[in-house]
Amino acid sequence: MSECKIYSSVYKLRGRYFTSLWCVFDLASKESQLAQFEKQIESSDFWEDPSHAQQVMKRASALREAIASWRGFERRITDASELAGLDDESLRADLESEVVAIEAELDKRAFAAMLSGPYDAEDALLAIHAGAGGTDSQDWTEMLMRMYLRWAERNGYETEIWDMTEGEEAGVKSVTIAVNGRYAYGYLRSEKGVHRLVRLSPFDAAHRRHTSFALVEILPQVAMDSPEVQIDPADLRIDVYRSSGAGGQNVQKNATAIRITHLPTGIVVTCQNERSQTQNRENAMRVLRSRLLEIATAEKEEEIAILRGEYTKAEWGSQIRSYVLHPYQMVKDHRTEYETGNTQAVLDGDLEAFMETYLRQSG
Repeated sequence: MSECKIYSSVYKLRGRYFTSLWCVFDLASKESQLAQFEKQIESSDFWEDPSHAQQVMKRASALREAIASWRGFERRITDASELAGLDDESLRADLESEVVAIEAELDKRAFAAMLSGPYDAEDALLAIHAGAGGTDSQDWTEMLMRMYLRWAERNGYETEIWDMTEGEEAGVKSVTIAVNGRYAYGYLRSEKGVHRLVRLSPFDAAHRRHTSFALVEILPQVAMDSPEVQIDPADLRIDVYRSSGAGGQNVQKNATAIRITHLPTGIVVTCQNERSQTQNRENAMRVLRSRLLEIATAEKEEEIAILRGEYTKAEWGSQIRSYVLHPYQMVKDHRTEYETGNTQAVLDGDLEAFMETYLRQSG
């Protein structure tokens, strides 16, 4: 459900009209939810279930932030409206500038309100896997990792690498990254699919043009106490081993890395970033829960599509986006036809236009 409704007003200032648009956030409902969470937090037995307590604390913090943000936006609109009502010619330039800023902020908030899926507001897990192309694809995987880390930094998201397997010569074979922050999954789900790179290979002695592929997976992080995913401990095989690394002081002398195999599905997840075996195990379980949720969701969507007579088997062979560095410069999303010639900006994390175009068209 959308979290705001859009309203507009037109003001007249010295014969000139300008428009102010705004969203009305359901503050009363959100404040009521926050009060319920705070009541739970104050109870004497709140920390008896640490996992549940952490989830409640996280949700309460997100609500506080959202409420404070909307209160501030509300005050900003009220101040602008009152100044416009003065019909003071000397305020025209400042008011028109403020209205432009308010409308830009509104557009951003209205777009965020479109992210109304069941997990859109949640944290995300980003996994990147090298595909066909050998060392070039492993280098491409590392380039994508850098691109998404830059995007997260630009947008205020916290990131943590949970698992990474480096390539033999260069690059990365696979990496799993936790991306934490409001709407992390909502935005990143636009990136799921195969990404294709065309360039002159730095690993080819003849410097020929190569095409490389990498698969990007986006999963919502699932709360450990979520009833949507039930895991029987008897269905798990857990192996402990030493973390791999580049050598030197970074190599773990103790067995802290975790590999969990879910026997009914054959899903295997690993985590070796943390020095603590306990933390690696918890992170690996989070990845497993997210993958099991993805399977359950996909199966449900397929069942609905079959009933509607519109089911088509998903194929991983075709790319969603191409990044061409030679013989010309272009990044093109094949789902939306959106493209740009500024390839360096995209590889530096400027992904907002691609994400928003896709989400608007698919939403």
